[in-house]
Amino acid sequence: MTEMTFIKVGMADLNIAGDGAVLKTTGLGSCVGITLYDPILKLAGMAHIMLPDSQIAKEGQLNIAKYADTAVPELVRRLREKGADVKRLVAKMAGGAQMFAFAVGSDSMRIGPRNVESTKLALQAFSIPLLSEDTGANYGRTVELDSGTGIFTIRSVQFGVKEI
Repeated sequence: MTEMTFIKVGMADLNIAGDGAVLKTTGLGSCVGITLYDPILKLAGMAHIMLPDSQIAKEGQLNIAKYADTAVPELVRRLREKGADVKRLVAKMAGGAQMFAFAVGSDSMRIGPRNVESTKLALQAFSIPLLSEDTGANYGRTVELDSGTGIFTIRSVQFGVKEI
């Protein structure tokens, strides 16, 4: 039995992995964990997206992993750099929860649903199919993507473990 290599993807972070390594991110509430996978090369990418659109960025140096509209293109770029073919890439995602109930229906308070919508738009720009998702609701998730198998594992306190 071989020991698995885990690569942590922090909040507003992204990374790629191969050789059977597992990408993992924790604490997905309204954030989205998006994964891209090339099944032929067994090459995986994951981003922990916090916000939907980089146009709202106030920081001096833009953190491209923080926003859906910049994280997805960067993941694609890094995977292509390692030989992945965009035509083979498939996506899976989780998160995008509405963690708090608000009396006022302000769009700015819908961070989770907006993160999901923006991530899907970014995938469409590359014609990358979204094979499955576990998004919405009101609970947090931890996710892992196995670069050797493409299996996307989602853990939550309320619903245990599931693979999509």
